[in-house]
Amino acid sequence: MTEKPVALIVLAAGQGSRMQSDLPKVLHRLGGLPLVAHALAAGRVLEPQAVVVVAGHGAPAVAKAVAKLDPDAQIALQDQQLGTAHAVSQALPALKGFEGRVIVLYGDTPFIGQETLASLAAHPADVVVLGFEAADPGRYGRLVTGPEGLERIVEYKDADEATRAIRLVNSGVLAADAALLRAFLPRIGNRNAAGEYYLTDLPALAREAGHRVEVVTCDEAETLGINTRTELAQAEAAFQARARAQALEDGVTLADPATVWFALDTCIGRDAVIGQNVVFGPGVTVESGAEILPFCHLEGCHVSAGATVGPFARLRPGAELGGDVHVGNFVEIKNSVLDEGVKVGHLTYLGDAHIGEATNIGAGTVTCNYDGVGKHRTEIGAHAFIGSDTMLVAPVRVGARAMTGSGSVITQDVPDDALALGRAQQVTKPGLATRLMQALRQKKGN
Repeated sequence: MTEKPVALIVLAAGQGSRMQSDLPKVLHRLGGLPLVAHALAAGRVLEPQAVVVVAGHGAPAVAKAVAKLDPDAQIALQDQQLGTAHAVSQALPALKGFEGRVIVLYGDTPFIGQETLASLAAHPADVVVLGFEAADPGRYGRLVTGPEGLERIVEYKDADEATRAIRLVNSGVLAADAALLRAFLPRIGNRNAAGEYYLTDLPALAREAGHRVEVVTCDEAETLGINTRTELAQAEAAFQARARAQALEDGVTLADPATVWFALDTCIGRDAVIGQNVVFGPGVTVESGAEILPFCHLEGCHVSAGATVGPFARLRPGAELGGDVHVGNFVEIKNSVLDEGVKVGHLTYLGDAHIGEATNIGAGTVTCNYDGVGKHRTEIGAHAFIGSDTMLVAPVRVGARAMTGSGSVITQDVPDDALALGRAQQVTKPGLATRLMQALRQKKGN
């Protein structure tokens, strides 16, 4: 997308003490995924050659989460949090041999737009700082610009009244050529009140050496950083509002938009219909024309065109629903494939199973997939009929066009076209019900 190759450095080492949490700040969830996932997702538009995440506080947990989000990302460790310039310097060894544009992002700043990142990557200046016009500049560092671009960044505590009146402020996000970072980061000192090495000193050093330093601006909303639980809640509300608006614009019907909750990676096709109070966890794809009825929870699943789900259904990771599948109320599906036209009406659990096309699953059916140690699979062929209240004790296979009687416990494979009955013989005792109830009432009266 750019003339120069791009690498990303994502700063994610901070503790986030104002969150009042043992969890590293960048692992708090927004849109169903850790905060750091948003920075990584935004950066993917640049097709970076390398991604380095700088971890510090809770580094093992951060590294584990990043490995799931982006297996190709590298982790750099910042044992001591000595400032942003120090953090970037810890990442540079992972970029050995890289020559191109490096963009420094923050793991707790989730809303940087793809267009903004593209502007940073493509800008011809040697150093590009991302700024914004603040409604309330407060204690942000001010960006002092002139005819030749960015002249300096002035921290609030060091600014005079004229400088504090400037509304163009620093977001902290910065882009610079890799060679320039290698040359100038070692020159940044820590002679300040905090004794830290600040990346904000880089632009002035570069300009003094004759390099071109410029500012790219974005909307203030893109720079929202998360430092407290209140800010996290506000960010969640902003994220959901954007996701709902985007879904409507994309041709998705939301019966009551305010009650539908999306994840960062939710993918819904046009003409899908989403009912009230539906929650999408991470990893959900709903194809065009499918319908999710009210009060459903979906995570890590795929719903094909023409399928209907709910109300009150739960699709867990690994659930794959084929075209025109019907999953009804109080049905839970986990790590199972339902081929085209399968019907699972209600009150059923299907785990670690493959259900063949046009099969009907009766109410109360359970795949007994766990023996206390390991999980086992259930295979049901096409056009089978599973009677209500059938317990399928895995591993087990029910053949094509086969049937099970209601109330059966199936522990052995059922051949194609066969009927399986696995229940105790009924015994009837005439008059015993009346005599038993009379005896119980008499005992209670005593």
